[in-house]
Amino acid sequence: MNSYRDLLQKSDSDIFAALEGEERRQQAGIELIPSENYTYPEVLCTLGSVFTNKYSEGYPGRRYYGGQKFTDTIEEIARERAKDVFRCEHANVQPLSGSPMNQAVYLGLLEPGDTILAMDLSHGGHLTHGAPVSFMGKLFNFIRYKTNPVDGSIDFDDLRKTALEHKPKMILCGYTSYPRDLDYTAFKKIADEVGAITMTDASHYGGLVAGNVMRNPFDYGFDIVTTTSHKSLRGPRGGIILCKKEYAARIDKAVFPGLQGGPHMNTIAGIAITLKKAAEQDFHKYGLQVLSNAKTLATELTKAGAHLVTGGTDNHMMVVDTEKSYGIDGKLAEEVLDSVSITTNKQIIPDDPNPPLKPSGIRIGTPAATTRGMQDADMVKLAGWMIETLKNPEDLNLAKQTKSEIESFCSSFPVPGL
Repeated sequence: MNSYRDLLQKSDSDIFAALEGEERRQQAGIELIPSENYTYPEVLCTLGSVFTNKYSEGYPGRRYYGGQKFTDTIEEIARERAKDVFRCEHANVQPLSGSPMNQAVYLGLLEPGDTILAMDLSHGGHLTHGAPVSFMGKLFNFIRYKTNPVDGSIDFDDLRKTALEHKPKMILCGYTSYPRDLDYTAFKKIADEVGAITMTDASHYGGLVAGNVMRNPFDYGFDIVTTTSHKSLRGPRGGIILCKKEYAARIDKAVFPGLQGGPHMNTIAGIAITLKKAAEQDFHKYGLQVLSNAKTLATELTKAGAHLVTGGTDNHMMVVDTEKSYGIDGKLAEEVLDSVSITTNKQIIPDDPNPPLKPSGIRIGTPAATTRGMQDADMVKLAGWMIETLKNPEDLNLAKQTKSEIESFCSSFPVPGL
């Protein structure tokens, strides 16, 4: 790998400089965006491997190009490991990312215009859960449910009434910015009553399901579970569709040839490595620490007066209403924290009156910090830095001092692969 870096430095110094700059940024600061993580060095090896060179349209044993002996091997391994880790009957590891992963499920199992019941974007759902600005929101008839503004709970009596009225073909749960766990039994009961397919988008917390520290929707009879392979799972950027056997053929056809051409075999090799690690006891311990760190960070922020959407967290993330807590919007909060080497992302809150690019909150999570070895006591320190920074967004001397303290702190926690 060092020889490759030497070659890049000689052939394209601009890109090499950007690469080195990003490495320094990741090492010096704390990554709190809940959808980001540090992948394994072994995965970095496969991403830069000769599997990048190979087109593999089709599926193992049924490819359209020759020379597939080893690509078939890695894809079969990845599929079998996914089935074992998530305790399901079928797995497709070819989706290029989370959005096409979800799109393949809709397009494979439903007809344009069919009704899907899913979580509203501002209440924690994803763009692919039917946001009006998305193509899926235009192609299918999404009916969106919301959460209780006080505690984030889902009113299942109201959800049942909505389902009985609209007769959705699919009921979708899962989230991108919802800090609570889900009642799969309640979702499944309503879906069975109206004859709907059940789907969970576990993209954010799929690693916590794989590590057996959060509930597995398949244990409650769900039909489909999707998850990205990075985020809490710590793999490369990709998607995995998990399902019951009865949906397998339609899912596979929707991914290829319906939505994609050749899969990225270097990514699939990385997914296979990731799933092997997810089955190990160390990964279970990692998942427990992710949850513990999130609880500690949420508790410390709340004790200092921060207003958390839903009042806390049951998973790896939380959403801070910075307007209510500190009188600043999420865009400014993100920028101020970034100035002291704490990376977060601005985030809309339920029924946010502010526009998406200047929303009322920020979203934070603990997977990446936990990957570097940070534990509960470190979350207490982190909360202190965040609170003082957000309370004093114009204090440049404080920001300079805090940045120095954080970067010194981070030097004790290596980034995997660097």
